[in-house]
Amino acid sequence: MIWEALGAVLVGFAIALGATRRLSGHFTSRPLTLATGPVAALFGALLTRSILGPGYPVQVMVAALAMSVALLSVLIRPPHHRLRRPGAPLKGHRTA
Repeated sequence: MIWEALGAVLVGFAIALGATRRLSGHFTSRPLTLATGPVAALFGALLTRSILGPGYPVQVMVAALAMSVALLSVLIRPPHHRLRRPGAPLKGHRTA
């Protein structure tokens, strides 16, 4: 159990570190990203282990990886050109 938890935290930290290096401009806060990855992976591993029980280390690590990636994707903000002010007309549309 302890090795699965430690492995999940390491997997989550590796995913978060890779995401901050590869997509550095898309995250608002580097410390938040580096903390979310391991916590999400640990939560995914513990949830999977409680559902499946002992004896499924590969499935637990896959779930930890998936949960880490899923929660890190929530932290990604869209590029600036995709943002627009509320109430602003779309390009190419006329207002009455």
